[in-house]
Amino acid sequence: MRFLFLFGYNYTKLMEHFIVSARKYRPQNFEDVVGQQAITNTLENAIRNNHLAQALLFTGPRGVGKTSCARILAKNINQQGVKVSEEEDFAFNIFELDAASNNSVDDIRSLTEQVRIPPQTGKYKVYIIDEVHMLSQAAFNAFLKTLEEPPAHAIFILATTEKHKIIPTILSRCQIFDFKRIGVLDAKNYLKIICEKENITAEDDALHIIAQKADGAMRDALSIFDRVVSFSGTNLTREAVTENLNVLDYETYFNMTDLVLENKIPQVLNAFNTVLSKGFEGHHFINGLASHFRDLLVAKDKDTLALLEVGDVAKKKYLTQATKANIPFLMQAIKKANDCDLNYRASKNQRLLVELTLMQIASITFDGEKKKSANYIIPATFFQALSPAAKEISKPLEKKTTIAPLKEVKTKKPTLEKGIYKSAERRTSSLSLKSIHHKKEDKTASTEVNYDNHPKEVFTEKTLQKHWEEYIDLLNKKGQKSMASIVGTALPILEDGFKILFTVPNKLMEDQFKKGKPKLLKFLREQLNNYGIEIILTLNEAVEKRFAYTPQEKYLKMKEINPLLEKLRQTFELDM
Repeated sequence: MRFLFLFGYNYTKLMEHFIVSARKYRPQNFEDVVGQQAITNTLENAIRNNHLAQALLFTGPRGVGKTSCARILAKNINQQGVKVSEEEDFAFNIFELDAASNNSVDDIRSLTEQVRIPPQTGKYKVYIIDEVHMLSQAAFNAFLKTLEEPPAHAIFILATTEKHKIIPTILSRCQIFDFKRIGVLDAKNYLKIICEKENITAEDDALHIIAQKADGAMRDALSIFDRVVSFSGTNLTREAVTENLNVLDYETYFNMTDLVLENKIPQVLNAFNTVLSKGFEGHHFINGLASHFRDLLVAKDKDTLALLEVGDVAKKKYLTQATKANIPFLMQAIKKANDCDLNYRASKNQRLLVELTLMQIASITFDGEKKKSANYIIPATFFQALSPAAKEISKPLEKKTTIAPLKEVKTKKPTLEKGIYKSAERRTSSLSLKSIHHKKEDKTASTEVNYDNHPKEVFTEKTLQKHWEEYIDLLNKKGQKSMASIVGTALPILEDGFKILFTVPNKLMEDQFKKGKPKLLKFLREQLNNYGIEIILTLNEAVEKRFAYTPQEKYLKMKEINPLLEKLRQTFELDM
């Protein structure tokens, strides 16, 4: 101790006993009570107007201020209308009983005997019975008569967290006050006041997380606050709070939502694995994700923005991400996450259940249309095509196939005999026009696979025919008269599922149309902004007959134009 005084330390300050915030900042008057303005105003008016019942029941969840309000009320009853000093609290007139440990008939009998004695100072004797639901049935019955007809100087304040356990005969004799859970914003604002008194700097999001973790109990919020301060000191950050409380940061849900909206299933599964590696349960994560989707849905409308109970920094992030996610996606995602929550406990493979749910959510916006199956998942082949590893493997294979034939031609050509050389000439080279044509077809076929993720806007048959005629004009300008005449033989008909029905009159036209079909299909997809278009080609015999006349039909047609042809045929006895 002498050593401490030599260096200027205050020994008494170092040995000062620490008081938890829940006790240190316990409300001393009704103005200090957080989140119960309706009840505190009612009690103040009742005291002021001398309209207070002799039996009061305070009920509600833990840590919302029931006992504190009972003590404040007990102190203010005797102070009303009497000039007293500030230090006078009428402690001798307040009797507090814990029903959890004094729940027998004998305890209640001793209480009723004390009630008969009038107060020495003040006007009322106040009896606070905490956890009154713990009284036995016999104790309740012994308390009935006193509670119904108490002396004029006695006031009973009963407090409980489980009102349903109290017998109806007791409830009917009391004036009931239902305490509500303390809101997140109210708890956060009260923590800000404490931080100012304790000279602690805290981020808004950090205090918000503490208030959320408390789940409506101010006492729990203050206990969590003390724990976090002990961990991180006088500077409370969001990262320190999440680490100490072992809660999932909202950044986790923001990143997961971005991956889901971009249909990145492999990255989604990796992100979920990271969450599990931190020690969190899949059930906790999927519930948090559902709440996140709910908050995004709330942030979509200005009228519901007040329901978003988050900090100012987090609110801006919610508003930004809400613009990316449309309402149909959020509704489906919430439903799938809720179904996963309901089936989680019954599932034998809980991790797989959450992973399937995440894959289904990530597939909602894929292709931008409703799938036949409600539980649609993007096929794995889609991601294999996009994989960089697959592209790297395919590159050396293409080099091998192109270089090898060139070497064979150069080395073998001078040494071949005439007969062998002629046979070699008949072989198809890898660099021929035919092979190049096949390669182009393969490329077009491969590009068709990725059209599933392209837009598919709705269009009418009239719009289709308009662009069809534009393509005919385009062919005429390019000098492709034959193809233009084939395309112009009939008008296209729009069927369900963006299918275009087109009829040609003969087989020759059918073959020619098939060659020019890819270019036509590309033109229509770009003009209509719909990559789900399909052209179904049919051959109609009636149309073919209309375009290809028989010799008899040609003669009859010519005879209509010039009737003298019939006289000529008869003169020379010609056959038809």
